[in-house]
Amino acid sequence: MLSRRTVLKFLGASLASLAAGAAYAFGYGPLQRPRIARYRLAPDDWPKGTNLRIAALADIHACEPWMSVERIHSIVDQTNSLKPDLIVLLGDYVAGMKRWRLGEISSPEWAKPLGRLAAPLGVHAVLGNHDWWDDREAQRQGGGITIARRALEGVGIPVYENSVVRIDKDGKGFWLAGLADQLAILKRGAPPGRRVVGLDDLGATISLLKSDEPAILLAHEPDIFPSVPDRFCLTLCGHTHGGQVKILGWRPAAASIGSRIYPHGHFQRGKSHLIVSGGLGCSIAPVRVGVAPEIVLIELGPP
Repeated sequence: MLSRRTVLKFLGASLASLAAGAAYAFGYGPLQRPRIARYRLAPDDWPKGTNLRIAALADIHACEPWMSVERIHSIVDQTNSLKPDLIVLLGDYVAGMKRWRLGEISSPEWAKPLGRLAAPLGVHAVLGNHDWWDDREAQRQGGGITIARRALEGVGIPVYENSVVRIDKDGKGFWLAGLADQLAILKRGAPPGRRVVGLDDLGATISLLKSDEPAILLAHEPDIFPSVPDRFCLTLCGHTHGGQVKILGWRPAAASIGSRIYPHGHFQRGKSHLIVSGGLGCSIAPVRVGVAPEIVLIELGPP
């Protein structure tokens, strides 16, 4: 028979383990220094002899204390130190939490450190669903220029919404395309299945590609990937946070249908590759278990 002292020791150890787990999930987990998630790809359509180094940041979700201005500055410094050729921002800059944040960070405040990002081929951005959902005027109008877009453009970062740009690297060109958000407008009172309206137009975006040079697509949500043709050798997405909680491979939550199919990492369909970032900040609650904040670094080209 177990002694009273043994039972108390067991209970004490169990409570300590639970407390440590909770402290990590709600403390160190969300606030830890981002890891560098590295990928090396050689898509079939990528020009031989051309190497491109892309750094991708997703789901910053600026708010106190979980993603302070100081922390964004630190992430910017860490990203710049990787010396990428190109930096892409994959949306959701504004806070995704109401209950757990201790202070708001305005769009000009979080945009200012992002304006310090530097790469020879520029910094390029798309918007995420929270950048739309938190903008009351944009929701009322059902479109328009969001506060987040103005903030990014105000520090010199172009925002792509169903638009493209052609970029030269080592004397060869490629296209960078950005999709408008797929969950942008909330239709309150609408019937099920019509309560969220996207502003994305993949067909119109493809029509802007005026040469057969390779193309890379930026899209906040990975839900679009089944519709992405081989015309795009690579699609980069955020939104999922990697589930934000992953225990022995099990993710209890998903941010969208596509987030459950493509939760995190590298996927391939035909000639087209998809990389989904685990993101940097938190949504709903400041919890990260088994999914560390990350900066994605992609090396395109031969090994």
